[in-house]
Amino acid sequence: MLIKKAYRYELDPNNIQRSSLAQHAGVARFAYNWGLEQRIKQYKNNQGDDRFTDAIKQHKLLNSLKKKQFSWMYETSKCAPQEALRNLHQAFQNFFRGLKNGNKIGFPRFKRRGVRDSFRLTGIIRFHERAIQLPRIGKIRIKEKRKCYHSGRILSATVRRRANRWFVSVTVEEDILDPQPVRGVPVGVDLGVKTLATLSDGTTFANPRALGRRLRKLRQLHRFLSRKEKGSKNHEKAKLRLAKMYLRVFNIRQDTLHKVTTYLAKSHSKVVIEDLLVSGMLKNRRLARVIADVGFYEFRRQLEYKCQWYGSELVIVSRTFPSSKMCSQCGHRKKKLSLSEREYKCEQCGLEIDRDLNAALNLVAVSLPETENACGEEVRHSKSSEICNAASMKQEPNIIPDAMSRNV
Repeated sequence: MLIKKAYRYELDPNNIQRSSLAQHAGVARFAYNWGLEQRIKQYKNNQGDDRFTDAIKQHKLLNSLKKKQFSWMYETSKCAPQEALRNLHQAFQNFFRGLKNGNKIGFPRFKRRGVRDSFRLTGIIRFHERAIQLPRIGKIRIKEKRKCYHSGRILSATVRRRANRWFVSVTVEEDILDPQPVRGVPVGVDLGVKTLATLSDGTTFANPRALGRRLRKLRQLHRFLSRKEKGSKNHEKAKLRLAKMYLRVFNIRQDTLHKVTTYLAKSHSKVVIEDLLVSGMLKNRRLARVIADVGFYEFRRQLEYKCQWYGSELVIVSRTFPSSKMCSQCGHRKKKLSLSEREYKCEQCGLEIDRDLNAALNLVAVSLPETENACGEEVRHSKSSEICNAASMKQEPNIIPDAMSRNV
């Protein structure tokens, strides 16, 4: 099976190489903003099919202007502006596709200096012992002491700056064996805010609250930054401290999500999750921050490709399915269920069970085979009730496994 993977390494550049990396990022940013300005002008001034252009035409026009107007661009690799214009073209493709399908995808915006500085390079990219060779930049040391852990044909390298640290993501095309199906039992996963994920077997994964636990420090750093004079060295130092804290929040959240999704994809033959409307959930002003801090979309995105890699099946249940309001034992459905009710109590069969566990049991029951009785009515599989009884007997659900509890 031919797949594409991205491997990220942290670079250890010297001062000269840092200047070169920043220069490449500046050229890519300039090409992106120049191309966006040209497209806006062309759309306003022309009519008909001449209003639209593509990355190839814009790159040819930029090359024709280099010698007279932008001669400083010759100091960097030609791939940086070329790939930036391709990114711009893809941004417009996403925007027009969103208009056609009714999705809210924003219009491409101009890039600012120091905000998500990045560029992509293609061509001859080689790995040496604790170093990577990039076009026009040369060899740059890598902070990892071990050798590169990828195999296959290198397609491109994307260099990105986060705070004062530089990272390179190498896209590799690998030919791997078709994964063997996972033999683990199916599992339903209910995502939440108080608990990151609750499985139908009673296992729970704690929410690290990467942002929530650092709000006090972030507010303090924001105050320090606002009191510094813009353009001064103290302002740059305070800005860097704030960026480092946000990077730490991002790393903690990503580390937890990767551990949980890898565990699910490797341990269970079928993973059942719910299709959550995250954009609608974020409209709740009281819960928007904590919901965004969990990363529901990133959780689903990682599960989608990891299930393909490891041989498990991902089942996504419709968002209209009443997983929280329905009893996992008898199927009785409540009309209303407030967020404050953390324990599900069934009025029909008397079942008392944790709300999230009840939803996870309903999700896994959807993936189990169902039969019909003589009257044509659907009968819930007996295995779902067995799982429900076994899970409800657990007084304390399992916490995140010890092998995955680091930094959580």
